[in-house]
Amino acid sequence: MASATGMPENPDLRGRGEDEPLLGRAGDASQQDGRGIQFNFVIGTAVIAQAGIWILAATVWASVLIHPLMLFSAHPLLNSAGILLTTQAILVLQPTHTPTQKRQGTYIHSALNLASVLSLMAGLVVIEYNKIAHNGAHFQSPHAILGLITYMFFIIQALIGITQYYTPSLYGGIGNAKAIWKYHRMSGYLLLVLSFATVAAATQTDFNNNVLHLKLWAVIVASLLTLVGVIPRIKKQKLGL
Repeated sequence: MASATGMPENPDLRGRGEDEPLLGRAGDASQQDGRGIQFNFVIGTAVIAQAGIWILAATVWASVLIHPLMLFSAHPLLNSAGILLTTQAILVLQPTHTPTQKRQGTYIHSALNLASVLSLMAGLVVIEYNKIAHNGAHFQSPHAILGLITYMFFIIQALIGITQYYTPSLYGGIGNAKAIWKYHRMSGYLLLVLSFATVAAATQTDFNNNVLHLKLWAVIVASLLTLVGVIPRIKKQKLGL
């Protein structure tokens, strides 16, 4: 097939750019024109990611709900819900590549991440209130320290994401705001890994060892499964690669 210049079009180059995932062929993880955005949650390797994140959430919820509920119970329930929501926020936006798809995807991505941050902040309030009520030590265990770092990065990530898209004037204009999008995307993937590390560290706390009995191997397997589903769908062009 000839291009507009009259030169033969190279089929190997068709669909490259934002249509090419980190692993796989161009178009393997892209939203098709005219297809609903809801399919973005399961396109390509997203099915693997969904299996992993739902297994992780179900594992945490089961460990909590088989015991009598208490104030502390809300902490792991809210935090795991937050990680589940932010994973969905990543999955829905990854396959978008046209302006219309990106706009719609960004709105859903923002809403899911807002719900995620609110859930995480509620989890933080619960654990801090619980610590104060029982005169417990604050931010001493590896889980607590990682948790604090994760909470802080979630807030920063959300603020940057919201302002660079909805108020680009804060960065000196749309051009400047777009220039940092790739860093926002990179940090989002790193934050997901940090979240999984924080959950893994939770399995080593005294409360888990004495009460919940959430298994480290189960958290690691579910987390790796999620990443195996998320990482191949990363669009190289969106990261400036």
